[in-house]
Amino acid sequence: MQTQTRYYSPEEYLALEEKAEYKNEYRDGEIIPMPGGTTNHNKIALNFAANLKFALRGQNYDTYIGAVRLWIPRYRQYTYPDVMVIQGEPIYTGTNTTTVTNPLLIVEVLSKYTKNYDLGDKFIYYRSIPEFKEYILIDQTKYHVMQHNQTNDGKWILTDYESETALLELNSLKFQINLHDIYEKVNFADGED
Repeated sequence: MQTQTRYYSPEEYLALEEKAEYKNEYRDGEIIPMPGGTTNHNKIALNFAANLKFALRGQNYDTYIGAVRLWIPRYRQYTYPDVMVIQGEPIYTGTNTTTVTNPLLIVEVLSKYTKNYDLGDKFIYYRSIPEFKEYILIDQTKYHVMQHNQTNDGKWILTDYESETALLELNSLKFQINLHDIYEKVNFADGED
């Protein structure tokens, strides 16, 4: 027996999301439950966001982590990036301050459930955002960070970092961090669920 997929309007999704006990993404009509995060995932996202927040203090940037939703109108996607940086004022969609549309930088911590999506389709969706200039993907099982930067002529360049002592320097804003600080207190033996 084959079941039919139910498709929801963005308005139906938002109404359901307001009452949901856990976060869901919206992908052009489908509601996709987000898997629970590991302690390593949480540590990495928080380490990156905390260092970024303090480095950008007093500048015209805001750092958001986890619970702020992103709307990607071209692809009809609602998602919750692990870390986002917005230059200037956030541009909201709707009447509240829960959903933004204009990140400059997005950071995702990879898991076995989301890795292929984060590296593939999600990156395509993010690239449709005019303000978006840099994408950082962080592996939670080993020292490995992938940095995607948009060049002035619109091309995307990938740089890999795979050493605990490697220094990640962002191109979209003035910030650098070594991988040791990104992975502070992460226990790779814990693995991922």
